[in-house]
Amino acid sequence: MRTYEQDAKTLELPWPFTGRADELELVRGASATGRRGIVVTGPAGRGKTRLITEAVRGAEHARVTGTPEARHLPFAAFAHLLDGTGSLHGAVRALSGVRLLVVDDAHLLDEASAALVHQLAVHGRTRLVVAATDGVPAPGAVSRLWTGEVLPRLALAPLPAEDTAELLAGAALEPLTVRRLHHLCRGDLRLLRDLVTALVADGRLVPVPGTGERAWRGPLPVTPAVRERLAPVRERTGPGEREILERLAFAEPAPLPLSGFGPAALGGCGPEGSGRSGSQLSGFELDVLERLETDGLIVVGEDGAVALADPLHGPALRAATGRLRARRLTGGPDRLGAALDAEQRDLRRRMAELDVRPAPTTVGDWLVAEGGPVPAGYAAVRARFARLRGEVRDAAAWAREGLRREPGHAGCGAELALAAAESDEPGHGGPDGDDGHARRIAVRLGLPAGPLPAGSVFARHAEALARRDGAALDRAATALEERGFLLFAAEAHAHAVRAHRDPRAARRSRTRALALARRCQGARTPVLAGLVLGELTARQRQIVALAASGLSNREIAERLTLSVRTVGNHLYSAYTRLGTGDRGALPCLVAETA
Repeated sequence: MRTYEQDAKTLELPWPFTGRADELELVRGASATGRRGIVVTGPAGRGKTRLITEAVRGAEHARVTGTPEARHLPFAAFAHLLDGTGSLHGAVRALSGVRLLVVDDAHLLDEASAALVHQLAVHGRTRLVVAATDGVPAPGAVSRLWTGEVLPRLALAPLPAEDTAELLAGAALEPLTVRRLHHLCRGDLRLLRDLVTALVADGRLVPVPGTGERAWRGPLPVTPAVRERLAPVRERTGPGEREILERLAFAEPAPLPLSGFGPAALGGCGPEGSGRSGSQLSGFELDVLERLETDGLIVVGEDGAVALADPLHGPALRAATGRLRARRLTGGPDRLGAALDAEQRDLRRRMAELDVRPAPTTVGDWLVAEGGPVPAGYAAVRARFARLRGEVRDAAAWAREGLRREPGHAGCGAELALAAAESDEPGHGGPDGDDGHARRIAVRLGLPAGPLPAGSVFARHAEALARRDGAALDRAATALEERGFLLFAAEAHAHAVRAHRDPRAARRSRTRALALARRCQGARTPVLAGLVLGELTARQRQIVALAASGLSNREIAERLTLSVRTVGNHLYSAYTRLGTGDRGALPCLVAETA
């Protein structure tokens, strides 16, 4: 879902509204006639205002916004709607004609305005869509909207990685850069915009040859939004706390053991070769660590390893540190070699065991982000692991990273070719019959062409395909998905579509195949060819596309000059043919027709 509208707060040209289909439908439904409304909560920068603006777009509504400057002025937020009304009763009566009221930054309302909002929710006929920020004090009348169950509450989750990638599509960033930004921002879309703007303005995005994409390697730009996220470090810490946080920042990506905070550790930092293993914690340092943990600035693992809690703090602290101090705190150039080798061995073991569920790869991720030398052998393993997970764009990016360091590396070249093949249009791989399927799977897994490992999920998939057993294919797909093979799981469901005799079972398998394929970064294989909205009529395809873009049934009816009932009937028929009743699934299904 991608729509454009002027930003409600900054009045700057916005990024496209992306994803959030389920949340958008929920807010629209809660603000419809006959409903009382909804409260949307989440941390600052999560996208609450943008979601609500999109949800009420085209609907007649009034809007009020809380501000820090007016928190002590009665009814300040409603001044443009009340014409000097001085009492709560009079304010409720004055707003009786407002059918839909949007209340933004409700945590910043003055007490009188907060009480008015609560009264409208309890007694008025006004439908309310309220946005409030988590983790900050709010007037009691506002918090009671959801704690007292006056209105339903939508706690806005971070934008998923795939939706973040779609949001950044216009910036033409390569996937490793997109993942880095998603990891650093943790759902803070204002920070995301700030960082991308700074990277472009500072010329830090480097073209990736042959792709039309750009990559970010190296230090973090210290932007105003980054400084804001660093505020807890500066405001709640003294010299002793900052010393420890800086040591942790320069120890990344490896955490430090608790034993590394004794007096012997003060002269340097680095997970290896620092001579700190025998040092003991002083009572002072233990107190400091306990305060930092209580403030949520560090995390301590069960093994006693200490790390920064916010992934942004490490890069930000390193970027803000002077050169001489950074030189003192930085470990030797070879300090990550053993850890990188361990990661590579672990990934190889997992692939040999046919298990590619997410694995910790903090060292490799950190090294490529910082622009450090990534060995081609490691890059090839990362490319293969990503490709087997269905992350074909990530796989190509890792292969290119290895080739950049070592041109002509056979492993990286092979992985780049395989990733490109699985990102191509359907039809590149020829027929995919019973025997052809097993041979092609063996090549993709890096195994000798021939029988697949006996008893493996891939062997069960091939056997079910040979028997044309739709139910067994769906079971094999589920097992593949559980082991992390998302693209292979999508293909198994696609095979089940053709094997099922029951049309309803076939529709369910197709919906599952398409939903999994959407998580595979645009992968296109012969098996998935044809799994589109081909069974829908032209009118159904038109209505489904409009519904997927976020329009309500009434808006669709007005645009196509149809009755609302006719639109509903068409959608019901489309849902039946697609094997889903979830309006939120429509965007990914429509995307498959592109």
